[in-house]
Amino acid sequence: MLPLKRVLRPLAALLLAAAVATVPAATAHATDAPSGGSPLLERSRELGGGWNDWSCKPSATHPRPVVLVHGTLGNSVDNWLSLAPYLKNRGYCVFSLDYGQLQNVPLFHGLGPIDKSAQQLSDFVDKVLGATGAAKADLVGHSQGGMMPRYYLKFLGGAGKVNALVGIAPDNHGATLSGLTNLLPYFPGAEDLISAGTPGLADQIPGSDFLTRLNNGGDTVAGVHYTVIATKYDEVATPWRSQYLTGPDVRNVLLQDLCSVDLSEHLAIALFDRIAFHEVANALDPGHATATTCASAFS
Repeated sequence: MLPLKRVLRPLAALLLAAAVATVPAATAHATDAPSGGSPLLERSRELGGGWNDWSCKPSATHPRPVVLVHGTLGNSVDNWLSLAPYLKNRGYCVFSLDYGQLQNVPLFHGLGPIDKSAQQLSDFVDKVLGATGAAKADLVGHSQGGMMPRYYLKFLGGAGKVNALVGIAPDNHGATLSGLTNLLPYFPGAEDLISAGTPGLADQIPGSDFLTRLNNGGDTVAGVHYTVIATKYDEVATPWRSQYLTGPDVRNVLLQDLCSVDLSEHLAIALFDRIAFHEVANALDPGHATATTCASAFS
């Protein structure tokens, strides 16, 4: 049985996010406008990570730019303080966007309707391809950021512009928060609060209209290479096997099959797990992939 603290934390975050979205923030500067000129994007360069460099031109070795797609309550910088430099140092042109912004809710993004977030991703990929001159991009996303791009690929023409989608702990079939979303009907008004205040959260509840449409007719689209990297200690995108995709060009990976002593959960796997990062690099360049093991943490 999961410890009580570990079980309550995801539900508290879910309800808090819905509540905060209904209260104007005193220091708000977020808007509903598509990202691209966000101060956060400028901060990624100031931090010395070297990503979001619009003068970067892909090399022959890594001919596709990588677009990083943050998760729910994340943003274009904080989600990628480790992975973005990791990929940049390996010769990739790396970019990240903010999406799903709610008015008066700064820094914590990925809360808006997911179909609209997918359109923001579409606009951003077009900008990246235009700046780099590349024909296609690769996408790497965490949590919602690993699932939301599938809408872009399936309904917004993204399949012709994307070579690969790598999902790190993606909630491809919903996020039950260790089963706690099943309790929402027992809290009068909770579901209405979430739907009205943070539609991006409501869209991720298993059985939502959004997920039903997304997964109807199959998980994948032709021409895109899919990789899912999951951890059995995930307490958000649960059950963890629900992260997996089914399709002809899918590789589903369990982190603990690569390193049995890796204890990363939903956040840690994307924030600083270099074993997961090594597997991301393999997915982006399968022709030069090397075995991912516990030792990859030091590579």
